[in-house]
Amino acid sequence: MNIKPLADRVVIKMQEAEEKTKGGIILAGSAKEKPEIAEVVAVGPGGVVDGNEIKMELSVGDKVLISKYSGTEVKIDGKEYTILRQSDVLAKVV
Repeated sequence: MNIKPLADRVVIKMQEAEEKTKGGIILAGSAKEKPEIAEVVAVGPGGVVDGNEIKMELSVGDKVLISKYSGTEVKIDGKEYTILRQSDVLAKVV
């Protein structure tokens, strides 16, 4: 199944949380922080949203930084994705 976001929305797939700390301590599942870096897997067409012209600045494959609790999480074909507006993306990771 393909996901095609509408308007100024993007679909992202979160990167896996770190299994261990920089010091080498292995983390239990409950101790892992929610990742904040994700990969863009689909981008909407942009257009006019709330009377303002929106130009999409993200493209498929971009790595992005998002806030911890932004977007709507969905599960499709057993995979978890997050759908959010382009304006909820904090930055591109280069």
